Amino acid sequence: MSTAKKLYLASKDKKLLGVCGGLAQYLGVDPTVIRLLWTLITLLSGILPGLVAYLLAAMIIPAHPNTE
Repeated sequence: MSTAKKLYLASKDKKLLGVCGGLAQYLGVDPTVIRLLWTLITLLSGILPGLVAYLLAAMIIPAHPNTE
């Protein structure tokens, strides 16, 4: 039986709240790519939607259970 991947906030590779780092770990890509894409989408969407999405993601995505 395989274990399903789970999305967590990054504990080691985080800049603000760990959303982009966690997404990068989940997707298996470099966190810089996720941060650049998130910044680009935020700027193109009028800033507020991207910021709200980031804050909502930070509140919804759980912290990794192995971190204090």
